[in-house]
Amino acid sequence: MIHKSLLSPKSIVVVGGSDNTAKPGGKIVKNLLDGNYQGQLLVLNPGKKEVQGVPSYAKVSDIPGTVDLAIVAIAAPLCPAVVKELGQSKGTMAFIVISAGFSEEGEAGALLEKQLVEAVEQVHGVLIGPNCIGMITPAYNGVFTAPVPKLNPAGCDFVSGSGATAVFILESALPKGLTFSSLITVGNSAQIGIEEVLAHWDETFDESSSRIKLIYVENINDPDKLLKHASSLIRKGCKIAAIKSGVTEAGKRATSSHTGAMASADSAVEALFRKAGIVRCFGREELITVASVFMYKNLTGKNLAIITQAGGPGVMLTDALSDGGLNIPAIEGQAHDDILAMLNPGSSASNPIDFLATGTAEQLRQVIAYCDQKLDDIHGMIVIFGSTGLTQVYDAFEVIHEQMQQCRKPVFPILPSTSSAHEEVAFFLSKGHINFPDEVVLGRALTKVNITPPPEEDTVFLHGVDIEKVRQIIDGCTSGFQEPEVVNALLLAAGIPIVEEGVAANRKQLLRLAHSLGYPVAMKVIGPVHKSDVGGVTLNIQSDTHLVAEYRRMRKIKDVHAVLLQKMQKGTELFIGAKYESKFGHVILCGLGGIFVESLGDHAHGLAPLTFNEAHSMIRSLRSYPVIQGARGQEGVDEDLFAEIMVRLSSLLRYATEIKELDLNPLIGNKEGICVVDGRVLIEK
Repeated sequence: MIHKSLLSPKSIVVVGGSDNTAKPGGKIVKNLLDGNYQGQLLVLNPGKKEVQGVPSYAKVSDIPGTVDLAIVAIAAPLCPAVVKELGQSKGTMAFIVISAGFSEEGEAGALLEKQLVEAVEQVHGVLIGPNCIGMITPAYNGVFTAPVPKLNPAGCDFVSGSGATAVFILESALPKGLTFSSLITVGNSAQIGIEEVLAHWDETFDESSSRIKLIYVENINDPDKLLKHASSLIRKGCKIAAIKSGVTEAGKRATSSHTGAMASADSAVEALFRKAGIVRCFGREELITVASVFMYKNLTGKNLAIITQAGGPGVMLTDALSDGGLNIPAIEGQAHDDILAMLNPGSSASNPIDFLATGTAEQLRQVIAYCDQKLDDIHGMIVIFGSTGLTQVYDAFEVIHEQMQQCRKPVFPILPSTSSAHEEVAFFLSKGHINFPDEVVLGRALTKVNITPPPEEDTVFLHGVDIEKVRQIIDGCTSGFQEPEVVNALLLAAGIPIVEEGVAANRKQLLRLAHSLGYPVAMKVIGPVHKSDVGGVTLNIQSDTHLVAEYRRMRKIKDVHAVLLQKMQKGTELFIGAKYESKFGHVILCGLGGIFVESLGDHAHGLAPLTFNEAHSMIRSLRSYPVIQGARGQEGVDEDLFAEIMVRLSSLLRYATEIKELDLNPLIGNKEGICVVDGRVLIEK
């Protein structure tokens, strides 16, 4: 849908352009002129014959010839009519509507926005906005804001749902040396949204395309489309970082299951981004820093050397990197002695390598080169070099520049003296580099990039999953929480093992079932949602007497109409849950089960359907993963089987969107096997 008329128009008309550069229409004209737009530039303004030296016309019919692109900056009620006339009489097929006052203002504005889209689509055109700041391409500066970056083909493609946020990101990025190759702000996304821009980047990708894509998104309207094109771009060699705002804990809605209490729309976003391979960021500085990391050579491992002239920043950086799973290995033996011999007395070569404020540029060069050429177990270097304010540091910055060009491994520069050494920093940036002024922000960005997995394959595991049976069961259900036999039938259809069990509604059935299963057994009420909260669970029942006593007690609990009897299991309690999120599908959660589900707050989540890689990654990301492995001599759990059960469940859910919430809690597992002991399934039709 995005086409040449929008990206590289031969002619542009600014509707509402003026001489007043303090207003959007005037600033757009100025930015187009300052950007040396090479096509025909026109203005539509009934009160002027010329605007900033540009020909101006009173009516659309007065404009000579045709116009490729219209940038509209007039009152919202006037926009649909002028867009329609331009499209039908001047062949205009691309529109950027800056004006606000549309769907963001309520019902009347939404009607205007609908009319605007209809006018554009009648001529098969493309619409950016409304309520945006515009866009910047190599052909023109179509924004009314500042700063307007000088574009670099090797810079970042940036799409934002918020114009103001895009401006603030530019304000922070440009002084650090981060460059951009294009900027698109989609505003209300009446026709073109974030997903359509990603699709365009993907479908037009070639050797000249930028390899770095940045996204600021407030509303994800088509998660499947975003996943498809983001994954495709990353597989083609791109790197993508994104901020998704507007999701908080306050946005969780009340639910009646463990999964519902823990899952949220934010869980779905997190899972979507991980599945796509997108590095998720939570603020402007983090986004900018991750994008800057993308600009440097890739780390091929987790071991870093910190080379610093200041101890404190080196320690803080070490903490940030270690907390995120990267390593600062000690430098020992001959390598330690070799580096120490290069430095002044009092220096440290242990890692961080602290060569003190008295260290010279030549010593810095020698240390960087040694780490690059001699230390095979070091995968990258981070250099912290500031100014004392006593002398200039051009020579040190020149060394860092040279080593960045020559080293096989990435060298990340932290140049914190942006005030006292601003001239030297500007000199460094002029060579095409990016500065990281804060060591902790860089450390966190490096770890975030490191832990983001590559895109997952778009496959659904179906071996041993009877989808026809699943659909048959679902179609035969009514809405609400399902009885145990329905839950068990669904799990068995997916090939998920369940515990030996049965339902008893009277004393005779109870005793017959207990003797069939064999003691010890567990008894649970059927009826209440949270069994433990009402005293509806008794474990390790060893005799008929104990069994009958507990049965009588449980039948007195409100809403209990029967009990579930199960063969007692031994092992670690696990949990798998799922919650359906509109547009996204099912969010799958896992963690330790039983009372630990909510009390520990330790769970991982993914988006159905899961691959085996995703399932294993979720399990290994748990803080309680050592328990699953078998901590302190305790028997662990068959991790491969745990992952397989998660994958099978996600495949079941892929074909059963009527399941809105699901808890399997607990599953009991050991090295010999895992089975579901209790399950809750909520179906809504």
